[in-house]
Amino acid sequence: MKTTIFLVVLLILGLLGNASAQDLRAETINGASLDSIPTERPAKASPRPEPAVIRLQVLLDRLGSSPGVIDGHYGENVTKAIAGLEAMRGIPTDGKLDPDVIRLLLDDQPVIGAYVISPEDTQDLVDRIPKDYARQARMRYLGYTSVAEKLSERFHMDIDLLKALNASTPFTVGKTILVAMPGNAKEDMVKRIEVRRRIGQVLAFGKDGSLLAVYPATIGSRQTPSPSGTHKVKGVARMPPYSYDPKINFQQGKNTRPLTLPKGPNGPVGTIWIDLTEPTYGIHGTPEPSLIDKIGSHGCVRLTNWDAEELAAMVKPGVTVEFVD
Repeated sequence: MKTTIFLVVLLILGLLGNASAQDLRAETINGASLDSIPTERPAKASPRPEPAVIRLQVLLDRLGSSPGVIDGHYGENVTKAIAGLEAMRGIPTDGKLDPDVIRLLLDDQPVIGAYVISPEDTQDLVDRIPKDYARQARMRYLGYTSVAEKLSERFHMDIDLLKALNASTPFTVGKTILVAMPGNAKEDMVKRIEVRRRIGQVLAFGKDGSLLAVYPATIGSRQTPSPSGTHKVKGVARMPPYSYDPKINFQQGKNTRPLTLPKGPNGPVGTIWIDLTEPTYGIHGTPEPSLIDKIGSHGCVRLTNWDAEELAAMVKPGVTVEFVD
């Protein structure tokens, strides 16, 4: 009897696994209906990526209201991205996926497409990134640790979703994989940036006052809060090294002396540093995009690398940065 029950359980688990794999086919995601998503975010999210939510996240990203990592989960950053899109289009801002929002999102272009891994995708990889800053400081480059990690950031994806979409395909040169298709980076000139601490968002406004882009952000913490008031952009550094000084910033581990960490997407500030007139503060990228607005920062404004890169391309010295609650 026990053997029979055990076999039945295995069969059910197998069927559930197959169903999950079927759900993550490109055609399933591309054809998913946004109407199947609840208007308001459920109190308990699905543990598995949902095809319709993947489609929603890609469409929000295309329109300039970033959901952070595209992972298929109906989390808080999705709700904030919906509210961001509403604000961009001048409709009531409540973060609900109602018919008016769905009409804004309608797009016949597929959200999942094919990509062929190139030799360039395998370059500048490192074996691992140690957590200790002293050990990082001895490295030449804080690069990606795998092709999958590199491509997940290029296509604005959570690495686990990328791997799930390509469970039977190795990430080697010449292989065709499935990736999200979030569209091109926005190109415009930003006049003013608003950092909203309470909700964890960065808003970029154009010269005419229109809202150009919205990004989820980690903005300081209780121990090391972000600055207040109005500041300005001093400049932009791409692929910056990181200067660590425990007397000025914070103490990491047992490191009590200043260190210079090399550049790289897995460095503490990622691929971009937008320097502010407030000393030691900036808007920057991150080595852990899935944690945006989930854990605190050391006072600065942290975005995903791709969002930081998009914003950096639209700012010049003198752009106003206002911190509000």
